Amino acid sequence: MAELLKAVLSASEKAAEIARLCRDAEPLFRLLVAEKTGADRNQRFSHDFKTLADVLIQEVIRHDLGAKFPELRGHIGGEESNEFTNANGDTVAVRVCGTVGETAALLGSVLHPEREAAELLAAAAHREMAVGDAELDGVAVSIAPGDVAVWIDPIDSTNEYIVGREDVAPQDGIAPSGLCSALVLIGAYERGSGRPVLGVINEPFHRRHPQTRGWQGRYHWGIAYQGTHLSSLSPPAPPHPPPRVVLSRAEAPGVRDALASLCGGHLHFAAGAGYKMLCVILGHADSYVLSGGSTFAWDACAPHAILCALGGGVVALGDALRARREGDTGAPPQLTYNRPAEGAVGAERWANRGGLVAYVHPQHLEAVLEALAAVPGL
Repeated sequence: MAELLKAVLSASEKAAEIARLCRDAEPLFRLLVAEKTGADRNQRFSHDFKTLADVLIQEVIRHDLGAKFPELRGHIGGEESNEFTNANGDTVAVRVCGTVGETAALLGSVLHPEREAAELLAAAAHREMAVGDAELDGVAVSIAPGDVAVWIDPIDSTNEYIVGREDVAPQDGIAPSGLCSALVLIGAYERGSGRPVLGVINEPFHRRHPQTRGWQGRYHWGIAYQGTHLSSLSPPAPPHPPPRVVLSRAEAPGVRDALASLCGGHLHFAAGAGYKMLCVILGHADSYVLSGGSTFAWDACAPHAILCALGGGVVALGDALRARREGDTGAPPQLTYNRPAEGAVGAERWANRGGLVAYVHPQHLEAVLEALAAVPGL
């Protein structure tokens, strides 16, 4: 497990470097800001540049983990399709090739005539990354890479990534929006049970260096496997009422009203599912509640593993409420990541239907479920 964790952390650091590069290198930044939506969107290929950044990061992680652990190949899933249509109408599958030149040529076939942009991205994709973290040497958990599979969200909260606001002031440690909510998420789960066992969250845009003004990132990790719980984070503080809840601004009014009553009228709002779960992990919130099915396996797997390592978890809101109404007072089952939804197609096969609740302390989960039990439609 230590070697797998090191490989995942290294892959997340390379992913973070590429995410920063796309904002810092002028040839890449021009493409990033020029391709938003509607008439501003560049029509040279069928997806915009931020999606290409997403896909390249995803494929870099897939390549690096597969090279280190061949038994993972074919078991690394992600949010994005890697196929693009270029200006000639040709379909190009983005991947990391054997050499920098070959990868640059492949990316160039999508980005033509932006040759410098393609070369910058290719060089970053092939750069060697090493994580110097002595704490990792003490990780002694035995799980074979052939027993796990991986979910990748290459840039969670891509809208905040493209807009790139840096001036959003946090409120009680939670930024309502902004570049800081763009995260790299890599989670591993048991193939058989679907339980999350390892998670890494990388914050590429954690802070500016005070002298150079360059972006500095940081990462967090957690392992929860067969009774072993390890994390880069300190143990959570004891629970205190009332719980602090973070939500999406698009949350249903009935859910907002019920939780506002629970929280004494004080709710937090933020962008990005991964970022809201990170707020729970870091202790800025006690729970993240989502009533709809707008998150997916790749959003939740990595944060879920870290929450489990800290003693918490992520449950399906709809299922948990149904169980309570039927008189089941036991712990609701945790989300799993190995079974697609029956009857769904495309990305919806991996949607977290019925919403979710992320938490550290079971007491806060119970308080949230009790507050939402009477909300119509849940």
